[in-house]
Amino acid sequence: MALTSTIHRFQIQLSDVDRGVYESLDLRVAQHPSESAQRMLARVLAYALRHEEGIDFGRGLSTVEEPALWVKDLRGEVTAWIDVGFPAATRLHRASKTGARVFVYVYAPKGAAPWIAEMAKATIHRKDEIEAWSLPAELLEPLEARLDRNVSWSVTVSDGRLYVQHGDETFEGTPERLAL
Repeated sequence: MALTSTIHRFQIQLSDVDRGVYESLDLRVAQHPSESAQRMLARVLAYALRHEEGIDFGRGLSTVEEPALWVKDLRGEVTAWIDVGFPAATRLHRASKTGARVFVYVYAPKGAAPWIAEMAKATIHRKDEIEAWSLPAELLEPLEARLDRNVSWSVTVSDGRLYVQHGDETFEGTPERLAL
């Protein structure tokens, strides 16, 4: 019998002071059986950090031609391709050729140096326009330890610093911009 996804509900009060985005988000997020909790949390944080009208989750890990998140305009055209993890250079090349803005959010306790080195050697269309960010482990690890099926967060972005309030606790970290 095939394993099924676990559905998590995230209720997020988003205050992105840097971009002037203030929203109440109510998200149902499917965690694929092969997806780590940290990757799912990285997807949720990327959703909050890139939130704009038309943002939505892709269909998941098994759909390789879709990103983790994307933004589509009213005509259904992809205007932003948002990937999570360590996408292959060919995937980023293909995404960049769509004409959409391309963002990558990596997460790794040991860092992204090997991936960055690989991307530096690769031929990627509009490589200099891709925004790559590393989500801090000191933020993801405590959130993972407190992960439940129903999550209520207050997420604030101010001066590039990310604050996530979970219950009475606040966790913080600064996403680091990576040069490809």
